[in-house]
Amino acid sequence: MELTERERAIIDFERTWWTRPGPKEAAIREELAISPTRYYRLLGALLDGEPAFAYDPLTVKRLRRQRDIRRRARLEGRERHPGSR
Repeated sequence: MELTERERAIIDFERTWWTRPGPKEAAIREELAISPTRYYRLLGALLDGEPAFAYDPLTVKRLRRQRDIRRRARLEGRERHPGSR
């Protein structure tokens, strides 16, 4: 299955967003014409698929690794504070 133009644009943006001036959220709205919430949902779904990995393996690996670190930190925080949400 091939990536759509929008999906490629999201991965391309994520690869280079830090080179742009200003906040990331503003760049998402301006360049991709979607809300940051929608962007992160689409990006998360893309990271789980093989087409995105085939398109840009370095970026997808980096993002998967970052996501896993954040998940692990959240889970470890819950274990230290049982009963808290």
